[in-house]
Amino acid sequence: MKICILNYGSGNVKSVYNMISSITENVFISNNVNDIRNSTHLILPGVGAFGASMKKINENIPLDELTDEVLNIKKPFLGICVGMQVLAEKGLEFGEHKGFGWIKGTVSKLDVPAELNLPHMGWNDISIKIPDNKILNHFTDHQDFYFVHSFALTEADNENVIAETEYGINFVSVVNKENIYGVQFHPEKSQKAGRVLIENFLSLK
Repeated sequence: MKICILNYGSGNVKSVYNMISSITENVFISNNVNDIRNSTHLILPGVGAFGASMKKINENIPLDELTDEVLNIKKPFLGICVGMQVLAEKGLEFGEHKGFGWIKGTVSKLDVPAELNLPHMGWNDISIKIPDNKILNHFTDHQDFYFVHSFALTEADNENVIAETEYGINFVSVVNKENIYGVQFHPEKSQKAGRVLIENFLSLK
């Protein structure tokens, strides 16, 4: 097992690395083409705005190589927070921006009631829509995870929506399409639950 954490300059890369390195020593942070090719699992953490993140991804990560490894070689891939959002076709944060297009849908601002604050910050639970998905092994419905975001994936295909979360409205909090996984919350900030989720991902072949 070789876990490559991709780094386009977002703030949570080291925290993700620290969590995974407590599980296995076979983890590294790299955007190098050979490291991506030689990895068994790929993780894209992310914080910040959709458009700015896509700009940095295109500048710092060999996206063609990453796409080949994920879509053709079928390596397990996990996107975290904005790293999940960019999997969508487009994002509407500060204008319209093209995403990876690996998962059908649009990332838009949470249309919450006026009494609720944005960003949505803190612990919240997930409602599992597709039971027995491998990324959620050992979890029951309404498990809490830690969120920090104002935008979320909408208009996704139901077959790809593994879990939703309610914050005034329902939004997509876990997606999966074949070997591609995404979580809107931060497993690296979600204590024991986050560690179990990462272990589930690392168990994928």
